Amino acid sequence: MAQVAQPVLGLCRGPVLALLRLPGLRGLCSTRCNKQVEPLQSHPPRRPVRAPTTQPDLNSFALRTHTCGELCTAHIGQQVQLCGWVQYQRQGVFIVLRDFDGLTQIVIPQEKSTAHLKKILCELPLESVITVTGTVIPRPPGQANLEMPTGKVEVRVQHAEILNRCRKLPFEIKELVKKSEALRMQYRYLDLRSSQMQYSLRLRSQMVMKMREYLCNLHGFVDVETPTLFKKTPGGAKEFVVPSREPGKFYCLPQSPQQFKQLLMIGGLDRYFQVARCYRDEGSKPDRQPEFTQIDIEMSFVDQAGIRKLIEGLIVYSWPEEKGNIDTPFPSMTYADAMDSYGVDKPDTRFGMKIVDVSEVFRNTDISFLRNALSCPHGVIQMIVVADGVKHFKKRDFEYLTQLAKFQFNQDLTFVMLQPDGTWKSAVSKFLTDMEKSQLCHLTNIQKGDVLILAAGDRTKANVALGKLRLECADILESKGVTLRDPSIFNFLWIIDFPLFLPKESSPEEFESAHHPFTAPHPDDIHLIYTEPNKVRSQHYDLVLNGNEIGGGSIRIHNMELQNYVLETILKEDSGLLSHLLEALDSGAPPHGGIALGLDRLIALIIGASSIRDVIAFPKSFRGRDLMSKAPDCVSPEELNPYHIQVNWPTEIHKVTAKA
Repeated sequence: MAQVAQPVLGLCRGPVLALLRLPGLRGLCSTRCNKQVEPLQSHPPRRPVRAPTTQPDLNSFALRTHTCGELCTAHIGQQVQLCGWVQYQRQGVFIVLRDFDGLTQIVIPQEKSTAHLKKILCELPLESVITVTGTVIPRPPGQANLEMPTGKVEVRVQHAEILNRCRKLPFEIKELVKKSEALRMQYRYLDLRSSQMQYSLRLRSQMVMKMREYLCNLHGFVDVETPTLFKKTPGGAKEFVVPSREPGKFYCLPQSPQQFKQLLMIGGLDRYFQVARCYRDEGSKPDRQPEFTQIDIEMSFVDQAGIRKLIEGLIVYSWPEEKGNIDTPFPSMTYADAMDSYGVDKPDTRFGMKIVDVSEVFRNTDISFLRNALSCPHGVIQMIVVADGVKHFKKRDFEYLTQLAKFQFNQDLTFVMLQPDGTWKSAVSKFLTDMEKSQLCHLTNIQKGDVLILAAGDRTKANVALGKLRLECADILESKGVTLRDPSIFNFLWIIDFPLFLPKESSPEEFESAHHPFTAPHPDDIHLIYTEPNKVRSQHYDLVLNGNEIGGGSIRIHNMELQNYVLETILKEDSGLLSHLLEALDSGAPPHGGIALGLDRLIALIIGASSIRDVIAFPKSFRGRDLMSKAPDCVSPEELNPYHIQVNWPTEIHKVTAKA
């Protein structure tokens, strides 16, 4: 009998197993309904019926009989064939084989007749690809690994074949091995083997399938692919330009399918949906990519309430079961209230620290700079309270917050500390009257040990500065062990009643769209659009999750005259670029509206990723480069000739190109 060594302990399939064993995942494959062909009818076809679900066959069409994650005591005695990567080797007896579904321990017989197997398997580099055939046997008594889903059994190998020997890799495929993000992106095909990346991409796939099922099968939406090559769009983000063979003419990659989905509504499609690729040439940030994915939706004959109810149902239907339940309807907040209470239009409501207006407390104050601030137009005095700030904040923290407010917002700050002994400590504390202290305690609910951060001046500037400081204070507190933003809590929030127009930063007397130029004005403010456009609210709505915007949409302008007035008179845009849309709006356009959900950002928030790059199979770097393929890359002048383009090549690139 073969000698049995101590098995590898502590090996488990990690989050991949949890996802694959969710009730809904293996049921994503559906059987096609057997239905006789019916003659054409004059009435529209009935809405598709939701197809019955079955467990997916993970071994269909493959060389294997089972995955590395499904073997259990019920398979004891069966002969199986497994395929995968060599994850561990131990003592010349054990090999741990890994595939997308999990891990299985392989036992190498120690008899002389099987010495060739030992030579084949034990000399292999890790991450080599093999297929093994063997018999499922129980692990010896006391050697089961209950933390490993296949930990009660192992496979006694009878035959093995090397499918591909692995070279020396730049890093080990182990969760505990730390790799820089640049290295992970350079060797993305290796990074994809990690259980976290496998989990992220499979969760993404599962949610998209559930969304498609909810929209198309349950609510009759039509999945339509819209063009990628389009033309320049007025306003919005900077677009990628694509040359054509016509001299001086270029395509643009669409920022979103905005115009196309409106045209589909005008075309009578009624309900449109697309998993849309979108492009914006604005550089990468932790939550941005030059190319990204949206769940794009548009409906005819709908209002804000209808869109919001649809999206709430969509998210609930596709929500991962292991993340718990979410409550609907989602709360809503006006843009004005969000800015007044949180200083941002995408507030994180998992913690308090709201902005409080204490202007009335200091209306008759003897503190000159506060009195001067209140005397200015739109002058206010605002505060946030940092609970237990006296205990957790150090001198360097106060200095950092002061510099941040000054350099980023040109806003001065005043700190007021209520010491644990009840005394007030501040540069202005000796000027505070007992009445002012009492009113501050009443308005802010300050407790002993708390810190007040005060900003005086223009309302908008003070709110925005305190909104940023609120988040910075949360970062400081959490760095010292205080939990404010529980990652297991998901707070959804609708932001509504945005302004329709905002003054341009470069030219404040001119306007730009707060959302996009196709957003309809609020029905109660429509009369102001011709006289005081700066006071018009829009029918724009954003969906916020834990302080991150995950979706935005609006009810659209469906009247040609109003759309043309907004473009030419208010925004000073060339309406000729949108002549096709204006003609369509004048051809019997129904009322319509929609929304786009940022799929990358939503998935990143659900799994707790620090960047959307962790939920995209092949993302771009911070500078918008593909570190794996080295894109973007140079092309020769000869290749550019058909596009009538000449490039001012940098000297070093010109030399390399010429030599080539």
